[in-house]
Amino acid sequence: MSLSQGRPYLAIPGPSTMPDRVLSAMHRPAPNIYEGDIELLAARIADGLRRVALSTSHVAIYIANGHGAWEASLANIFSRGDKALALITGRFGDIWALSAAAMGVEVERLEFGIKASVDPDRVEAALRADTGHEIKAVLLTHVDTASSLRNDIAAVRAAINAAGHPALLMVDAIASLGCDEFRMDDWGVDVMVAASQKGLMVPPGLGFVWFSDKANEASKNADLASPYWNWQPRAFPEMVYQYFGGTSPTHHLFGLDESLKMILEEEGLPHIWARHGTLARTVWAAFEAWGQDGDIALNVANPAQRAHSVTAARIGGGGAQRLRHWLETEAGVTLGIGLGMAEPGTPEANDFLRVAHMGHVNAHMTLGALATMEAGLQALGIAHGGGALAAAAAEVAKG
Repeated sequence: MSLSQGRPYLAIPGPSTMPDRVLSAMHRPAPNIYEGDIELLAARIADGLRRVALSTSHVAIYIANGHGAWEASLANIFSRGDKALALITGRFGDIWALSAAAMGVEVERLEFGIKASVDPDRVEAALRADTGHEIKAVLLTHVDTASSLRNDIAAVRAAINAAGHPALLMVDAIASLGCDEFRMDDWGVDVMVAASQKGLMVPPGLGFVWFSDKANEASKNADLASPYWNWQPRAFPEMVYQYFGGTSPTHHLFGLDESLKMILEEEGLPHIWARHGTLARTVWAAFEAWGQDGDIALNVANPAQRAHSVTAARIGGGGAQRLRHWLETEAGVTLGIGLGMAEPGTPEANDFLRVAHMGHVNAHMTLGALATMEAGLQALGIAHGGGALAAAAAEVAKG
């Protein structure tokens, strides 16, 4: 008997659960898009985006998803034939590097696998080897949404500085902004990309690029930016339509204005970071208990290298795919698929899943997802250790 009726829970790493008040804020007539309140709204959102990144940098808003934000960042920094150093810790770092290559950028790749974060010593060595300073920028994900690895951005910046290299530092914070601690200015990030549908709790459709004065100067020599992707008019608009390259994405802006109020004025970033850390440890505790008596394991062994927004895990023998299907059809919970963890179409590809705990998520949502996962393990006869729910509850109790 299916027990999936009722409100479903989408526990995938984006689009994340959207607050009812964000959805309500979007449920209103369209405004005058040429003048008046829309001008104040756009300026307020740009300021809020700088605040959520802990940055005084410039910000450009695109009607796009994260892939669009990637392309915007690349187009404004590189010319065809320029060189980038891509640090790969999972599928999304790989795709960003492939995007750069497809745009005519020469990409040197440093592969770190899918189970360990970037090694700053290897980064420093690669940059020291670039004696001609051909590498224009270093690309990496803060959190790779596929592997759930979290990289130490400050350590990578320190490696660039130690090498005495002028390369820009470009960071994908799509899966971390508004979840994991991120300090753009303090960590020396030159270009940062994010999107609306994860920690910012708004439907997919907005991509954001923050850039420093140094990156802005570098962009003046780049030639890949077409009129739409050029960040200059978006970051330094004379008319409100220039923020968005045309018609304003009005209802996304209404939702984003509300979510930024929740983040910056109500909960506050320090509490948000702490909440996500607690919910992440709650999920890890359950998996660690299940793994005591079964082919179940977290993808990232070192807790210091795990994201606080999403957890990638393995359940062998196709157990992950079987559990995902059972949860969606029998319990109304949708988990994320495994991405880049095994070759598509192979039996091993069915062994991976992801549990998101990002954005508008609280204790009962996370504990509820874990409890239904345990029910699924039992229903499917998948071997697992006991005590997972008690371990998870103990993490919540610690706060």
